[in-house]
Amino acid sequence: MQALKADMFEEICPSSLLPFRIGGDKWAALVIRCLEDGPRRFSELRVPLVRVSPKVLTQSLRGLERDGFVLRTEYAEPVRRVTYELTDLGRSLLDPIRTVCEWTADHWDELLDARDPGDAAES
Repeated sequence: MQALKADMFEEICPSSLLPFRIGGDKWAALVIRCLEDGPRRFSELRVPLVRVSPKVLTQSLRGLERDGFVLRTEYAEPVRRVTYELTDLGRSLLDPIRTVCEWTADHWDELLDARDPGDAAES
């Protein structure tokens, strides 16, 4: 499995304007996309999600786990480590997320124009 790229979600990437939330979480769709190729450790997820604080990423992962989209596995030996991976339910979201990402890319200018300039500071 290849390492996640740091520029997977550029700041001006359409994924930052996705017009929907999974479980009310603005980062969940991006986390799901990071997990599509298989299990990842928290530190691996931090690479493309550098704009997400560790606390918020932890909250997002916990919410995805609670909703049945992500499985958290803790290994005690030989060194304690934790991985996150998509469940079948989580994998079922990949195609809809891709569709919404494509739609967002197609409507990028309209979405930016519709945004209240004050909202940019909240993103």
